[in-house]
Amino acid sequence: MGTVKVLDVTLRDGGCVNNFNFGQSYMEQILDALEKSRVEYIEVGYIDQNKGTEQGRTQYCNEKVIAKHFLKSKKENVTYVAMMDYGKFDVDLLEPCDGSGIDGIRMAFHKKNRFNVIELGRKIIEKGYQFFIQPMLTLRYTDQELLEFIDCVNRELPDASGFYIVDSFGEMRPNDMSRIMNLVDHNLLPSMLLGFHSHNNLQMSYSNAVALLQFPTNRDLMLDCSIMGMGKGAGNLNTELLLEHMNLFYGKDYLTAPLLSVIDRVINQIRTEYSWGYAIEYYLSAINHCTPSYAGHFYSKHMLPIEQVSELLGLIREDKKISFDKEYAEQLYLDYNARRKRDDAEVIEHLKEIVKGKKVLLVAPGKSILDAAAAIEQTILQKDVVSVALNNWEMFNTDYVFVTRQEVFHPTKASGKRIITTTSITDKTDNKVDVIDYKKWVLVDGEVQDSSGILAINLFVECGAKEIILAGFDGFHVNVNKNYFDKSMNHPITAEQAERRNTFFRKYLSNIRKRISVNFLTKSMYDNV
Repeated sequence: MGTVKVLDVTLRDGGCVNNFNFGQSYMEQILDALEKSRVEYIEVGYIDQNKGTEQGRTQYCNEKVIAKHFLKSKKENVTYVAMMDYGKFDVDLLEPCDGSGIDGIRMAFHKKNRFNVIELGRKIIEKGYQFFIQPMLTLRYTDQELLEFIDCVNRELPDASGFYIVDSFGEMRPNDMSRIMNLVDHNLLPSMLLGFHSHNNLQMSYSNAVALLQFPTNRDLMLDCSIMGMGKGAGNLNTELLLEHMNLFYGKDYLTAPLLSVIDRVINQIRTEYSWGYAIEYYLSAINHCTPSYAGHFYSKHMLPIEQVSELLGLIREDKKISFDKEYAEQLYLDYNARRKRDDAEVIEHLKEIVKGKKVLLVAPGKSILDAAAAIEQTILQKDVVSVALNNWEMFNTDYVFVTRQEVFHPTKASGKRIITTTSITDKTDNKVDVIDYKKWVLVDGEVQDSSGILAINLFVECGAKEIILAGFDGFHVNVNKNYFDKSMNHPITAEQAERRNTFFRKYLSNIRKRISVNFLTKSMYDNV
């Protein structure tokens, strides 16, 4: 084996977690810790012409602001690099490398753009920068495609500093590593460094790194990693773990103490607001060979059992798997849930008769219903009220239970309660189960909104309710323990997701109140709408 080098990507890949908003102080503390750890390469962030800014973030508008606002001094024996995504920056605008700023550029690209990268790489090298070739989703290349591309790199970019194997979806296993390593190592110019960038969807980043280190080769190798594995979704190989391994088995003298200190002072603080690391949705994305964004999108709705999320991921078209397409994802989700169809005209007419001239009490599972139990029970007993519990049936003896979750349907049915549900759950109706057509009721302003609250409000407004009374519609908090009276309903939620849901419901409620009186029986962050 030649030399093995470590490239830390915390400030770049880790920035995908918090939209690169580390803030100047955290940026400097992370950089200082990495410099003290003796890693050979530090990636300071992204260069993005449109989304980049000048300071306080690790997504920069150009390379000049990195030297001006961040890399004010550089340490010996450290190479500083930044990443560009193909098409996100005009390399003609790069100033020549003068040693005061970044030393190298890594360019990530999809397979369709691989040959276009050659010209850009030549320009970057001619400006004096080291250039690293990052073919995303390397497993998506056929052997022939990879060999043809390597041959082109050997011929056109022999002075490139490195060529990478990139496990973008965290789906590679040691046998994949062995196969791709053999292919690349035996065909890439011997003088060119070979790197590996992993994601930890299958918890294989560490094992794959060990497999690479054990591969018999004479060329230099480079391993990417991040402090505490900080990175989008499942995250990356942990820098502190890799450095310890390198010290134990490869005679290195990296220092982990600075990293542990910055974990304690900085990274742990970031984790109180943002999350990354192994999660079931990222495992599912890996085994379905698609970007984790789809799994995160479907899973964060918290409407489908996990096995149906997996089934849904398996339906993604091959040409859509590489890059997340929100419009496509929403249509796929809608089509999947609307796969069963039913004419619900008879059910609607029946419900119209039930609620005609009456108030409808909707009891959501918000935590506030615990303190307001007596008031809710009194309202249920009023003769001019039709009461409906949403996805919970044990706490109150309501007239109906409105069910939109598969795991709630069967126990509710077994209890003998009267149920209103959608065709996404079942298309079988009986004297205790009324089924409405899913697709007919979930579209709000062209978007799929299938929470039980919105579906129920849509339904009973259409059925002519005199008034809607809401209980347990508390609003969403990042602290999941504040969201539901039943802890089994808790799901992790980010600040952005909570704000998005709350903002949407406020707007939705404001529009509904133009058609019908809506009042709250319990405390809610929507009560002032």
